[in-house]
Amino acid sequence: MRSHRLEKAIEKLKANGVRITPQRYAILAYLIESMSHPTADEIYKALERQFPNLSVATVYNNLRLFKEAGLVRELTYGDNSSRFDANMSDHYHVICTSCGKIVDFAYPPLTEVELVAEKVTGFRVKSHRMEVYGLCRECQDVTH
Repeated sequence: MRSHRLEKAIEKLKANGVRITPQRYAILAYLIESMSHPTADEIYKALERQFPNLSVATVYNNLRLFKEAGLVRELTYGDNSSRFDANMSDHYHVICTSCGKIVDFAYPPLTEVELVAEKVTGFRVKSHRMEVYGLCRECQDVTH
């Protein structure tokens, strides 16, 4: 059974004239169901058995399409590999400095930071991003 978020995403793509291929559907479903903020390579590896003709380029092209449609956001952090997040709500991320795991956490948007930045600098601020770093539970267990 499809999730509500997946249904909404499929409807949005169809409304934009995008054909829903089995590969496209699988990539989108994986992104929505996965809470791991996967890289394109991780998505490819997860789906390659199911789709032997799938290529990393196909995954990248579809991720770009989903990003342009406003269904996913691209996260770029210190390791230079883009990760993709299908959770488009306002939220922040905590990142493990040991294994790179990324976990969502909800916190009221810090919009006053944007207002102060505009006032102090004269910039027209479009957005901000906050990242919190630490050790995940698994990495804490390894170090103790």
